[in-house]
Amino acid sequence: MTDTFLPADCIAFSDGRRLAKGSKVDVALVVKAVLETNATQQILVFDAQTSRPIDFDLRGDAAAIRARLAESVPAAEPQTPSEAESGPMRPGRPKLGVVAREITLLPRHWDWLTGQPGGASVTLRKLVEAARRQQAGAGDRRAGQEAAYRFMSAMTGNEIGFEEATRALFANDRIRFESLIAAWPADPRQHLLDLAQRAFTP
Repeated sequence: MTDTFLPADCIAFSDGRRLAKGSKVDVALVVKAVLETNATQQILVFDAQTSRPIDFDLRGDAAAIRARLAESVPAAEPQTPSEAESGPMRPGRPKLGVVAREITLLPRHWDWLTGQPGGASVTLRKLVEAARRQQAGAGDRRAGQEAAYRFMSAMTGNEIGFEEATRALFANDRIRFESLIAAWPADPRQHLLDLAQRAFTP
């Protein structure tokens, strides 16, 4: 069964097999335990979403590692009162998150907008939301392609069909991609399929 992709912070591999997957603390402790039994073992750790390599500072005991990783997590920024609560009243409907601002359009644009159902404001909001969804989808696919390719390059660059699989990945050809990597080692292949889910999202 495929692991849930997003909740894991990172994933570690050793000799082509998955060693651990989960939070940074959990993975770091597994890596430390393995290296204590075999200091020469080659272990690669990746961010589970971006496939960027991760290096752990494994000095000290488990408590020291936990404390160090906890310190590396940025603190949440303090919340400030909203403009609707702390500032002067502004045009629009601040309590609903609607704020009026000036925009400049040509007369023909205004003519078209005012002729749309709901008027100019409603139409503009719909157009903006549609553009945001389109850009978000394209950006997510691109991020998925980059994460999958980064992992492929580090873990499976010597596998048969690597170049062809790379082309299929960026060509959005899911069937060919999965066919080309079918004979690759099981653990890297499964993680690569998890990563590629975003790349092949319609």
